[in-house]
Amino acid sequence: MMSSQILAKQAEQLDPALRTRCEVWTRVMGYFRPVSAFNVGKQGEFAERLHFDEEHLRR
Repeated sequence: MMSSQILAKQAEQLDPALRTRCEVWTRVMGYFRPVSAFNVGKQGEFAERLHFDEEHLRR
């Protein structure tokens, strides 16, 4: 079994009462802010961002 499959299986077994909301922070103009504090337009821009993958370029 792959590690991602094992993690997914463990996540399924977690008691819902033990789950907590994960807050995502990002760097904006030199400082960090929670994405939940963004307005609707900025949240949309955040969702459309592409992430740079250096390992992909080395191949």
